[in-house]
Amino acid sequence: MMTLKQRGAWRLAISLIAIGFGLLTVREGGAVLFVDGAARGAAGNYVPFVLWFNFLAGFAYVVAGVGLWNRQRWALWLAIAIAAGTALTFVAFGVHVYFDGAYEQRTVIAMSLRTLVWASIATVAWRLRTIGMPGSTGDDAGVPPLQPDRATSPGGINR
Repeated sequence: MMTLKQRGAWRLAISLIAIGFGLLTVREGGAVLFVDGAARGAAGNYVPFVLWFNFLAGFAYVVAGVGLWNRQRWALWLAIAIAAGTALTFVAFGVHVYFDGAYEQRTVIAMSLRTLVWASIATVAWRLRTIGMPGSTGDDAGVPPLQPDRATSPGGINR
C-alpha cells in the first residue's frame, strides 16, 4: 500500500503531465489550425478530425490536470473520458487509414502516445481515488468511512 506522501507524488506527477501535455497540444494544434505558416506546412497530410479532436481535447487535458491536482472526483471521470475519446478517435483514424486516407506516420505515433498517456493517467487516478477525494470513503486505504450521522456543509466541511 502506498503512503500518503507517495500518493501525493503520483498525484503531482499525473497533474503536471496532464497540464503540460494539454498546453503543448493546444499550442501545436492551434498553430496548424489557425496560423497559415510553417506549422501547417510541416504538418503534411494531417487528418482534420484527428487534429480538431486533439486540439479541443487539449483544453480538457488542462482542466483534468487542474482537477486531479485539486483532488476533484470529477477529474477522474474526465481522465477516463479523455482516454476513451482518444482511443475511439484512434480507431476512427485507423478506419480512415484502412480506406486509403492520406496520413502521416507521426500521427500513428502521436495517437499511440496520447492513448497510452491518458490510459496511464486514468489508471493512476483510479488507484489514487480513495485518498483525499471529496466524497471518498477511504474503504481500501485503511481510513474509516464517513459517519452518516455527522453534519457537514454542502462543501464537505464539518459544522
